[in-house]
Order: sequence, then structure tokens, then C-alpha cells
Amino acid sequence: MGEGCGDKMGFDIRLLEEWVLNSSFLKRNNKELVKRLSIPPPDSKQLHFATRFAQNGWGQFKSCLWKQQLSYWRSPSYNLTRSLYMVFASLLFGTLFWDQGKKINNQQSLFNIFGSMFSAVIFCGISNASSVLPYVSTERTVLYRERFAGMYASWAYALAQVIIEVPYLLAQVLVFVIITYPMIGYYWSAYKVFWYFYAMFCTLLYFTYLGMLLVSMTPSFPVAAILQSAFYTLLNLFSGFLLPQPQIPKWWLWLYYITPSSWSLNGMLTSQYGDVGKNITVFGETKTVAAFLRDYFGFHHDRLPIVAVVLILYPILFASLFAYCIGKFNFQRR
Repeated sequence: MGEGCGDKMGFDIRLLEEWVLNSSFLKRNNKELVKRLSIPPPDSKQLHFATRFAQNGWGQFKSCLWKQQLSYWRSPSYNLTRSLYMVFASLLFGTLFWDQGKKINNQQSLFNIFGSMFSAVIFCGISNASSVLPYVSTERTVLYRERFAGMYASWAYALAQVIIEVPYLLAQVLVFVIITYPMIGYYWSAYKVFWYFYAMFCTLLYFTYLGMLLVSMTPSFPVAAILQSAFYTLLNLFSGFLLPQPQIPKWWLWLYYITPSSWSLNGMLTSQYGDVGKNITVFGETKTVAAFLRDYFGFHHDRLPIVAVVLILYPILFASLFAYCIGKFNFQRR
């Protein structure tokens, strides 16, 4: 009997609370407010956002560049390692080819100098391209998450990733030129020093951007690392050092011209010795250094402007392909 009365009383109290809540002034006021605000004014327009991002393009780029700057500065395992490698490699090349820059007496002397340039281009370039693979692969995972959240567009990330590499590569090239140029003993000329710097700078740019491109094209870092070995083989074989351009079979000559390392070596060797009229003994006959470069390597000093244009086009091409692939390909596992 007591339990029945208690249940009935509890039921009545809940009904009373529900009646008070439904008939309260606050509820009626809120319902009228919702009804009034749900009807747009006669002169209003529908809410519309031009893009899914909170900031415009310039704001997205600045945010990505700021983030990349902090990330690069706090990644000594990447930047400090490749910088120390450049210092070590520069000292090694300078020591091995000490004071050989002006001692050109025969074809072997020129081959030795060309070998120093070939070694610098291939080894320093491959070092940069290999070291950038794991870093960009990790950054790509962050890109997927932040792009999905609508923080920024893919092109803003790609442009920031490309630009943030420039000051670090400039520092590397400055170290390389400051160490190797006086140690090897090249001709002191502002024109020749600039060309030496410019060719090496473009070389590090396109090697680094090539590594970034391989990451954007492949689903994982191991796949990119495997794929890069094929590119390194082509950059080595068709650079013009192991097999000079006039000796390459004509049906493979197109591959020589599309290989960026061949243009780097062309610019470095031709700018240093393409205008040197000194007579040397080459294969039993006397020729000038400039004539030997034309006949044996196919390097013409008057074509250096073309070389300069092609050298800067390769970094632009690889960077553009990286921006395209990083935006179009999505290898994130669902």
C-alpha cells in the first residue's frame, strides 16, 4: 500500500514538473525567438562562403611558410646533417684536387678537373635528394590531416615547402664555393665564380626538388627510395663525364639532353675553361683548351646563356610537378 502511494505521488510530481516546464514563460519566449529568427528579413541574402578556407590564398601561404620555417629550424637531424655533409665533402674535394685548377697541361689534367666537378654534382646532389625523402614523407602525413580540416590548400603547402628550401640550399652552396674554389685554384674572376655558384645552386635545387617529387608520386618512403635509384643511374650515366656527348649513340642522345646533370657539368666546365686559349697536348696533338672542350665534350662557350636558362628550368619543372602531385594524389589509408 505504501509503495503504491509512493509511485503515484512520484508520477504526479513528474507530471506537475512537465506541465510547469511546458507552460513556463521562458519556454514560450524561446520558441517565439526561434520562430522569429528562422524567418530571414526580406532584403537578406543566403549565407555563402567563396572558399572552404578561413583565409585567402596569401594568408594560407604565409601560415604554411611560417610553419615550415619553424619545422625546418627545429629539425637538426635533417638540416644540420646535410650541412655538415656539405662541409665535409667540400673539404674532401678541395684536398683531393688541391691547386689543380690552373695546371692544365694535357687532356688528363682537364679530365681530373672535370672529375672533381662530376663528383661534386653527383655526390652532393644525391645526398640532398636522399635526405629530403623521409622529411617530406612525414610532412605529407601532416598535410593530409590539415588539408582535410580545411586549414589550407595543397598549393599553399607545396609553395611554402619549395621556398623554404632556398635559404638552406643557398647556405650550402656558399660553403661549397668558399671552400672548394680557392682550394682547387680556379681562375679568379667574378664571372667564373658566379657561374660556379649558379651551376651548383641549380644542381642542388633540382636534386632536392626531385626527391620531393618522388615522395609526392609514391605511396610511401620506401617506394620513393627504391624509385630514386633508377633516376640516379640516369643522372650518372648521361651526365657527359663517363661518356662525352659526341660519343653517345644518336638514338640515346635525347636522353643526354634531358638529363639535368649534363647541363650542370656543361655550365661548370665551360664557364671555367671554355674561353681559355692556352695550348695543351691532347692525344698527341696540340690544341687550345677551348677547342678541346668543343671537340671532345661538345661544350661551346657561346652557348652558356642557353645552359643558364635550362639549368633554372629544371628546378621550376620539378617544383611544379611536386605541387601538382601533392595536390592530386592522396595515398592516405582509410
